Amino acid sequence: MGDKMDKRELGAGGPRVTPLGLGCMGMSWGYAESRRDDATSIRVVQAALDAGVELIDTAAVYGDGHNERLVGRAIAERRDDAVVATKGGLVVDDLPTKQMHRDGRPSALRGHVEASLARLGIDRIDLYYLHRVDPAVPVEESWGALADLVAAGKIDRLGLSEVTTRQAAAAHAIHPVAAIQSELSLWTRDPLGEQSTEAPGGGTAGGGTHTGGDLLAWTRACEVAFVPFAPLGRGYLTGTLTAGGFEDGDFRATNARFTAEAFDRNRAITEEVARVATAHDATPSQIALAWLLDLAGNMIPIPGTRSSVHLAENLAALDIRLTRDERDRLTRLPSAYGSRY
Repeated sequence: MGDKMDKRELGAGGPRVTPLGLGCMGMSWGYAESRRDDATSIRVVQAALDAGVELIDTAAVYGDGHNERLVGRAIAERRDDAVVATKGGLVVDDLPTKQMHRDGRPSALRGHVEASLARLGIDRIDLYYLHRVDPAVPVEESWGALADLVAAGKIDRLGLSEVTTRQAAAAHAIHPVAAIQSELSLWTRDPLGEQSTEAPGGGTAGGGTHTGGDLLAWTRACEVAFVPFAPLGRGYLTGTLTAGGFEDGDFRATNARFTAEAFDRNRAITEEVARVATAHDATPSQIALAWLLDLAGNMIPIPGTRSSVHLAENLAALDIRLTRDERDRLTRLPSAYGSRY
């Protein structure tokens, strides 16, 4: 698949993995849950492994443990092929409404790790993220507890999700940060020091975080992998979605970026991506991923899908070579209208 298939390091001295991972959240919750199909999702995870994808991303909160159990079933006979990433520090209070709270207490995190190990059916987690920083617990305390679990052999490497540059630096001073996971795409560029027209929220436990600067630059300087989630804008950048086309319970049904007004105001983004896609005989999804992969050598996006067809489509993005003019045009796209949480 060309030089973009050259493996990228998951943090300084960490395992080298293929440049695209697989995000598994949507297999369990968040999007069109009425179409959830565990057997099909397991086949997609295994197809990803067959294609050489190694980084498989899940979290305890996705379906309140369902997603970890699903991933565990998918990799049961393929453990050596997968680099398993999961997350803790978020706790589901009510599954139907997705109400949750943050809990970064050391005692809680120890319990979260043990529960994830059991659900995944493995004896060591390759990459464990603090899913969100608990405002009631200094990040240094949460991180120190996770570092102890590395020393105990429960975890191989540690990551942070949706943090500020200050929080990342504070953690890194205690124990190496292998990866930062944050939302980054052509319509969410907050980790580059930009913000959307309406700044991201944060009033909910799973809400986003202001990075407080160029978080991507920090990861590059510190040899930390950057793992963008929602690299296709939660499906928006595929150009296939319409306002009002989401079922009840779908995250996007009540999200500010998926209103009719937002679709209209963000149309310039999808139109430019479509123009570049046409020039390459490619799909908008492939162009969005190619832009991310070109952005930095430590970038390892994790597009999610429940479709083997879309999986193959995403992997084909590794063959696309954008021209300098195309990269510049995409980078100059306006910031997205609407808060992301």
